[in-house]
Amino acid sequence: MVFLLILVAAIPAYLLGSINGAIITSKHFYKKDIRKFGSGNPGLTNFYRVFGVRGVLLVVAIDMFKTIAPVIFGGWLFAQFTGMAISGVWLFSSLFEVALFGQAVSGFFVMLGHCFPVYYHFQGGKGVMAAGAILIVLDWRLALISWGLFVLITLITRYVSLASMIAAIAFPVSMLLIGIGSSWEFVATLMCALLLIQRHMPNINRLIRGEESKISFKRKSSDA
Repeated sequence: MVFLLILVAAIPAYLLGSINGAIITSKHFYKKDIRKFGSGNPGLTNFYRVFGVRGVLLVVAIDMFKTIAPVIFGGWLFAQFTGMAISGVWLFSSLFEVALFGQAVSGFFVMLGHCFPVYYHFQGGKGVMAAGAILIVLDWRLALISWGLFVLITLITRYVSLASMIAAIAFPVSMLLIGIGSSWEFVATLMCALLLIQRHMPNINRLIRGEESKISFKRKSSDA
């Protein structure tokens, strides 16, 4: 029965996750496809590099909503069937753990949709914004640690990719250190972190070669 709950949570999470804020905003507001500019990656960083700060808030709003809504739904769904989940998997011992697992699982499938969107030939972003939104829903302490590291590393190095991967690693690690949830939630968050890192493999290679682009914080025109 736990598998059935995962399936019910995963399908809408993946479908909503497949919506891409950068593609929608670039096409409908700039009449251009972000995938044809810059690095070609339909993510927030490339959008900012190509179009500047205008439109960034809309991209963030779309990607936040598409993540937060299914994650909240996943937690609610599992909470409604707490008895079913606890009886089916002995590692769940409380309503909190069941709901947290539902949120983490939904979050993973949102990221899967963002990275491999069914609407865009399975060519998507890297899941950074989706991962950040998942943290906000799961626990404010997790969000504070990972977002704090992301901002700090970005400001120091100006490598968004490096900051994203370090923040992703901090996600499951901080869950263990703080003692939130059980091993099931840890596995789900670890999968989210590994997916994000896998999507950054080209960036890792460029970082090793010293060829990775640094983000500029200077105001930029949107005449892409």
